[in-house]
Amino acid sequence: MAKKHATARLIHFLVGLFIACLALAIIIALAVPIGFYGMAMYLSPTLPSLQEIKTAKLEMPLQIYSSDDKLIGQYGNRLSLPVSYDEIPKNFTNAFLAAEDASFFQHSGISIKGLGRAVTEVVTDDDTQTGGSTITMQVAKNYFLSPERTLDRKLTELFVARKMEDELSKKEILTLYVNKIYLGEGAYGISAAAKKYYSKSLDKLTIAEMAMLAGLPKAPSKYNPVANPSRALVRRNWIIGQMYKLKYISKAEHDEAVKSPIGLNLYQEKLDVNMPYLAEMTRYALVNRYGEQVVNGGWRVRLTVDSQAQLDAEKAVLKGLVDYDHRHGWRGAEANDKPLESFQRYANMSPAKVTKVNSSSFEAIMLSGKTVTVNWSGMRWARKYISADRFGSSPSNASQIVSEKDIVRLIPTEGGNWKLGQIPKVQGSLVSLHPDTGAVNALVGGFDFNHSKFNRALQGWRQPGSTIKPLVYTAALEKGYSPDSIVSDRPIQVGDWKPKNSDGRFLGDITLRRGLYLSRNLVSIRLLQAIGISDARNLLDQFGLDKEKLPTTLSLALGAGQATTLQMATAYTTFANGGHRIQPYFIEQIYNYDNKMLFQANPQQACALCFNEGLQKLNEKLVVDYNKRAEETLLAATDSKTSKNTTEAAKDAKKLTADGTEDSVQNINSISADQSANLNMYDASPAADRLKAPVTQYVTATQAPRILKPKVAYDMASILRDVVQRGTAVKARALGRDDIGGKTGTTNEAKDAWFAGFHPTNTTVVWMGFDQPETLGRREYGGVAALPVWMDFMRAQLKGTPRQWVSLNNKSKSQKQKLRIIEMTDEGAVTTSEEEDEGGNGVAKPVKLKTQQRPLPVLEIDEAAATSAAKINNSKDSTKATSTSDQPRNARIPKTVTPAPVGQLSSTPE
Repeated sequence: MAKKHATARLIHFLVGLFIACLALAIIIALAVPIGFYGMAMYLSPTLPSLQEIKTAKLEMPLQIYSSDDKLIGQYGNRLSLPVSYDEIPKNFTNAFLAAEDASFFQHSGISIKGLGRAVTEVVTDDDTQTGGSTITMQVAKNYFLSPERTLDRKLTELFVARKMEDELSKKEILTLYVNKIYLGEGAYGISAAAKKYYSKSLDKLTIAEMAMLAGLPKAPSKYNPVANPSRALVRRNWIIGQMYKLKYISKAEHDEAVKSPIGLNLYQEKLDVNMPYLAEMTRYALVNRYGEQVVNGGWRVRLTVDSQAQLDAEKAVLKGLVDYDHRHGWRGAEANDKPLESFQRYANMSPAKVTKVNSSSFEAIMLSGKTVTVNWSGMRWARKYISADRFGSSPSNASQIVSEKDIVRLIPTEGGNWKLGQIPKVQGSLVSLHPDTGAVNALVGGFDFNHSKFNRALQGWRQPGSTIKPLVYTAALEKGYSPDSIVSDRPIQVGDWKPKNSDGRFLGDITLRRGLYLSRNLVSIRLLQAIGISDARNLLDQFGLDKEKLPTTLSLALGAGQATTLQMATAYTTFANGGHRIQPYFIEQIYNYDNKMLFQANPQQACALCFNEGLQKLNEKLVVDYNKRAEETLLAATDSKTSKNTTEAAKDAKKLTADGTEDSVQNINSISADQSANLNMYDASPAADRLKAPVTQYVTATQAPRILKPKVAYDMASILRDVVQRGTAVKARALGRDDIGGKTGTTNEAKDAWFAGFHPTNTTVVWMGFDQPETLGRREYGGVAALPVWMDFMRAQLKGTPRQWVSLNNKSKSQKQKLRIIEMTDEGAVTTSEEEDEGGNGVAKPVKLKTQQRPLPVLEIDEAAATSAAKINNSKDSTKATSTSDQPRNARIPKTVTPAPVGQLSSTPE
């Protein structure tokens, strides 16, 4: 009986256990999907729409070109070239399936078989297993999640993967995967990786190369064929074996692929000319306007600067700095008995270690391992430096200059020899502008960018010295003085201040013209007294100087304020162009990666009428020249397929008439775009990514504001020509030209040396000094230190330029703009104007204060360009208003782009 009772209890227990298990199973069956979709609903609001990621973002380095299309700078290290599903080679898809997810087209986003491996990997922190993430899960991680390895993140990855499988097709998911996955060396996606590792387009990759790239997602650094070729080769061959095992390739294809070498052909862009000051200016301007993302946006930027003019400027500045340095003596070796590898090359100065010292020569070893000899002629200059005004006696033996194991600098000579050098402590800057437009011809910010990245042309605030005198004298001419007006050069005292001339002499009564070309300080002071400091400061502000950095005392007449090289160059263009205030700029055009123009500068012109009258002929010539270059490029193609297509394009190009019409421009643009795309199919090398700009077509220009009467501008240009012919810059007569003018400038104790000069086609200003102001030496006047640099540069720029001079009768017939000044009084703001009432008195009208805001232009780009264009950041207008117009300058942009001025140089740089 007891036995039956026990059996009954056992049966009852088992039935209860069965019911309990069944209930648990039902609960789990209900809980899992409820929990799954509950979690999905929780996460969904925090995740971006899947539609937002269907179009992958193009990423390519920012490239910067000179006006003659020489690559002078490049920024950015990310490559991403999105492709469509149809552009993915079948074997590339198979390689990824073999390496990452063979059942991709069968599962629903999650591989149950791999989840155990994934959990084990998370718990043990062991990366030796494959993990178990499907391609869908990897896309979820790459687009939506962080790379952290936690169980919570892994569960989130599962939910997102399921959502993706519900909303996207397998083709769409795979396309997202191959466009986003990181494959090392800054390459995102297979097209970028093919370019980076093999300099090929996708359709030119071999099975072995596809397998190599397919092996990178697991660990881009571990299996990188550049850093770890042997490990990368093992993984490549394993993937090839998997492709054969899954019947993706034949036995013959397998054997051939396994035998293939790694065969890397790395994508390595090389600059045509390295011009870092200009490149950094461009990068900064674009990032400041559009944000950091522009660095990898694939833009190609063309500057106003010709590469040869820039090289001429850099050469002239370097020569001037070295010449100054040699005039003041040898400061000794840079170091002794230090590793040569610790020293880098600057400018044309290579580091070398002295190995042997003879009586009249020494030998030194270069970084390359080459041993060179420096003869006596290359070091005889090296008298011992004592101070800016003192140096030792001339050396008689090489041992008085260098010792064994000294680290010195060597400079190559034109004859193939070497001479002793040293890194100069003195610095310099140069700015050259086109007087009619403000386009930068050349700009040098210092001795060497790698030695000092500080751009003295834009950021160096220094006392302008006597270069400010022509601006003060101009204010006097505007007030009714003439070049022949008599001004006293007798002693003067203002309070306790007793200013004097640089030579200590007094010339009595002299003409205004003579007072300027001889740079008489007392004449300048008396003129400033006569015209009023306030009026002078207002005019200097219109010239482009910062009024807030100008003193309110008579010392203004001697250049006691502060200005940059750029500001002084901007001011002097007014004398060269007949009295107009131009706005300097340096970015001419911006193109996206597909060579579509996004921006074209349209500067205000000193004579807009002159430019507009010749506009049609200019555009016609540009079309003819472009057609000629296009035909030469097409005929140079060697590929048979390319030749067939390009020959037809060349014929079409020949048929294009140079009538300057919009249809013609569109036709030639389409030829360029088609040809560029065709060539890129067969070539993914750096050369294929160079700027291939469509033909440039300019539009009607607007008139730059006039700030000087034509007669005043002409008279001042004439006086400044006398400075060269008979004044402080007479040394410039060595150029053999009578159509140049300028002014030397030297500050107290010769802490700054300037020369500001011009020709009707070129305004150039040079500054020299120490970063921490100290004397250059008592004989280092502007005519000694700065003028030779200007001459060396202008000699090259004016070669072959016919004689011409500033015109008195300016064709533009523009009127001088009215100067409006707002003064704050107890009764409110009062606006004063140069306009006069009938009685000849200045009109003062009370005005109501009103805050004015200039709307920020928005760069609107079509869908093709949107992938490379960043949103415009708010930025303040740092350009001084010199015109009654509130329209931004240099802002003419074709078709789909709304005006967005960029690349202008503020006259008051921050």
